[in-house]
Amino acid sequence: MALNNPWLVGDAPDRRLPADRLEERIRNLLASQNMCVLATSGPDGPAATPVRYYSLDLAVMFTASPRSPKMRNLAADPRVSIGLFAPLVGLASSRGAQIFGRARVLAPDDPEQVPFWEAFRWENEHAERGRPLSEPPAETLVVVEPDRIVYTEHWLRRDGFAPRQIWRRPQP
Repeated sequence: MALNNPWLVGDAPDRRLPADRLEERIRNLLASQNMCVLATSGPDGPAATPVRYYSLDLAVMFTASPRSPKMRNLAADPRVSIGLFAPLVGLASSRGAQIFGRARVLAPDDPEQVPFWEAFRWENEHAERGRPLSEPPAETLVVVEPDRIVYTEHWLRRDGFAPRQIWRRPQP
């Protein structure tokens, strides 16, 4: 029987990608998608919330209403897990990431928001809400800078690399 992807047959390799190549693939995934699932934990247990996001380097950011359940959960426990993935056609196209880190909630007047707003396409949200594009955002911004990322891409097997790669924040 002819196979489209004969490199998927047999055991998966265990070779690690060099860090710079892994980071490039993660950045590509982050830049090519715009929806993720944010997992938080609160008094009622875990909650998984679909969120539209933007990225800056390896950080994921999104806006949120301060009164939302996810924000109440983040106030109680800032540890989060984020799952995102590219559309799946078959095993060869399997590509996604699990991001683990702590959420930082930046109030509308927090100067730490500035570099993130520059990468956030806030004009889209302003247009959707009928807000003038001449007024910059004045919203709560949530930023998750990862401590660890589990990246999965089965196409890596083709070049002899493990389909699951682990990125960890370098220690100072």
